[in-house]
Amino acid sequence: MAIKMHQGLRQSQSLMITPQLQQAIKLLTLTHLEMTTLISQEMVENPMLEEIDGERDTFEEDNSTREEMDSREATADNFSGPELIEGAKETFDWEQYSESFNSSSSSAPNMKESGSPDDLPSYENMVSKNQSLQEHLEWQLRMESLTSEELNYALELVGNIDDDGYLEVPLDEIIGRSKLERDQAIGILGLVQHLDPVGCGAQNLEECLGIQARLLPERSPLVELIIERNMKELEKKDYLKIAKDFGVTKEKVKDAELIIMGLNPKPGRLVSAEETQYVVPDIFVAEVGGEFVVQINDEGVPRLRISNLYKSLIKNQQSDAEAKEFVQDKLRSAMWLIKSIENRQKTIYKVANSIVRTQQEFFKKGPAFLKPMILKDIANEIGMHESTVSRVTTNKFMHTPIGTFELKYFFNAGIGGKNGGIDIAGESLKLKLKEMIGHEDPKRPLSDQKISELLSTKDIIVARRTVAKYREMMGIAPSSKRKK
Repeated sequence: MAIKMHQGLRQSQSLMITPQLQQAIKLLTLTHLEMTTLISQEMVENPMLEEIDGERDTFEEDNSTREEMDSREATADNFSGPELIEGAKETFDWEQYSESFNSSSSSAPNMKESGSPDDLPSYENMVSKNQSLQEHLEWQLRMESLTSEELNYALELVGNIDDDGYLEVPLDEIIGRSKLERDQAIGILGLVQHLDPVGCGAQNLEECLGIQARLLPERSPLVELIIERNMKELEKKDYLKIAKDFGVTKEKVKDAELIIMGLNPKPGRLVSAEETQYVVPDIFVAEVGGEFVVQINDEGVPRLRISNLYKSLIKNQQSDAEAKEFVQDKLRSAMWLIKSIENRQKTIYKVANSIVRTQQEFFKKGPAFLKPMILKDIANEIGMHESTVSRVTTNKFMHTPIGTFELKYFFNAGIGGKNGGIDIAGESLKLKLKEMIGHEDPKRPLSDQKISELLSTKDIIVARRTVAKYREMMGIAPSSKRKK
């Protein structure tokens, strides 16, 4: 069969994501702080946008007078007229301003005369940066008497230490790249390991704890031997095996365990460069007259409108065609941004209001009464797609009378609803497990199977492996390791 080319018409539908739609989708996923930052950038880049002043809204000026003033301010003669410059010289002392501006002393004459603490810069506005672990160790190394080769090797060691304080790269690999002898390189490693915090630069847990144990005010040979040889038995609470290996009593092994528990398995965490991340809630929930009311956080979000000055350029028949096209393009962008912000706030309100209606027991009695809920439930209630609800709940926080929660926190699949049991949310199950384990007998801790059986008496049908899964998610050890 011969292949040949031909022309034809065909009609089809395709989904296209326009830049405006991309912007609207992006706005849904932004946090409150990110959105206010984006709006500020758009106001700088787009001259069509201007913020509505509350006072101007209350006492609205005459439109014709305002347009006349705007056009007069935009006239080029007003900026280049010599009478305006001369008037500014008469009413403003530029020499005094220059002297006060260039003064580098905090005790300048004008400061003394004012005497107001408000004139001084705020400490909250000063930029600060926490010191990282590597910077902390490097600062100590530079105070040691090291040659340039030794210092470079030590700095390479420090650069390969992770946030927990352990070497990320094999020691032999680092020694192979240096010009030092092996004994000399190991000596420098020992110097790094004895810097503050002690134990940084170790290759494993036993080495890290051993370094700290050897620097205790009162050294204990038994503690050092247990760390070196019997950490696995100590983890399993096999005191008899350890006591038999070293020929000591079980009580002495327990005393040594208390000393080991006082050591730090992650010394690098003592020096952290992580800064506190503050959360600005997007939604406030308050109880008014026995009912929970949802309010969107509009603080810092400017009310935008289209500038009258630039709208007049479109109506002006004498305007340049290129200028008109530029203004129209910016006008479309501005109108779409205003509409996208309004839709974002409305969508967040709908989702938050639906969550509050569904989780009434949670807001009244606490997290233990959180109901199972998925994205599809909220999407069906407000008439939107699940993907839209997912974007709205991403990185959004709700301030409630019982605390601040991420919106994703409220979405949990139901557990234990099969075989006639009660459907319970994952977060509620975690709280129940934590409560049961917290009240157990330390000598006879509850196994996962026993917890599953106890939950079934409360009509919560949960399999043993499900209990183990949620126990591990909370970082709780199994019953064999909880036994005391």
